[in-house]
Amino acid sequence: MELLSKAKKINLSKYLFYIAFFIELLLMIIEKSELSFSYESYVFRITFLFTVAAVLLMPHNKREWLVIAIIWGLSIISYRFSGKNDLLRFTTFIMAARDIDLKRTIKCAFFLCLTGFGIISLLAVLGIFGDISLYTDFGRAVGNETRYVFGVGHPNTLFSSAYMLLLMWLWLYGESSKIYQFIISFVLMGIISVITVSRTGMLVVAMTFIAAFIIKLFPNIKSYKMPYIITTIISPIICVIASILAAITSEMAYLETLPGVSSWYFFMLDEKLNYRISALYFAPNHDGVLSHWRLFAAHNTDAYFDMGWVRLFYWYGIIPTCLIIVSILLFCYICYKKKDIFTQLIIFSLGIYTLVEATFVSRYIGRNFLILVFGFYLGQLITRRFYPKQS
Repeated sequence: MELLSKAKKINLSKYLFYIAFFIELLLMIIEKSELSFSYESYVFRITFLFTVAAVLLMPHNKREWLVIAIIWGLSIISYRFSGKNDLLRFTTFIMAARDIDLKRTIKCAFFLCLTGFGIISLLAVLGIFGDISLYTDFGRAVGNETRYVFGVGHPNTLFSSAYMLLLMWLWLYGESSKIYQFIISFVLMGIISVITVSRTGMLVVAMTFIAAFIIKLFPNIKSYKMPYIITTIISPIICVIASILAAITSEMAYLETLPGVSSWYFFMLDEKLNYRISALYFAPNHDGVLSHWRLFAAHNTDAYFDMGWVRLFYWYGIIPTCLIIVSILLFCYICYKKKDIFTQLIIFSLGIYTLVEATFVSRYIGRNFLILVFGFYLGQLITRRFYPKQS
């Protein structure tokens, strides 16, 4: 006789997942602040064990167990080569999200993040903990400048935190919100862009809002195939190709092997991107360039630089990153089948943002709520409980 019934196992699986997720969210919020916490790796192991238990407690048929075994097997191979357990943690978390109450979970995450970031900012404003602004050289070739941080340590971190909240808001309320609410949200992001001097990020936000406005004005667009095809071609496909070209040309430019006028275009584009492409070459040991990529990354591949797609290839290896890209393409296909245009829009936005920033290429699961959506949708696809998204 089993100790737990099937229903009790399912409920216990959900509770373990929720506990793990909200611990991960709290860790991410703490990391955004200037508070030091040196026991993250131990907490990550606990949340990982919770999600492993959640997966094992779920009912699975033979086909599902085969998929789980393949995913875990590939993740363990990546871990053995790179010494990073991130992909193992993320893939397990995705599989553990199969049976959650998706909308309620993301809504709770949204308000928890909003509260957490608000507290961090309030403590900085009151002079209790953290800086309101920083006056220093941020490496943008303009010398010292003042940029606001409101307790999170770096202006780009402040902007990315607001951007994450914006994407969650779009997912939750994009279809039901009014046009004036979109305008207010856009103005707020514009203000944050001005005080953080995050011009590149604001361009991504502007593209996101333009696309969102089109969806709001023409709601039937979600029923057509073309918007999904166009956004998928741009992100991730073109974004990945652009990142590979950046990793190639960064090395060629400083080895002076770029042909003719190409060198002039390279340095002009590099300046517009605040020298993000050059940073690939000037990372320790030139780690960001294509010649340093491996099929599976080695243990010492931990250099930090912007351009998130390049960081994926470098940190985890060509094969794991190609599998990630295939998973994103599958995600886009699922969005089309479910007619979920707002999730597709967020994939599109995040893909472009990751081209120039690496905020969402991180060991912090709580930074990217889309992995919840992917886990839930993938579970529906595998178990054949596949329905259009409910508004």
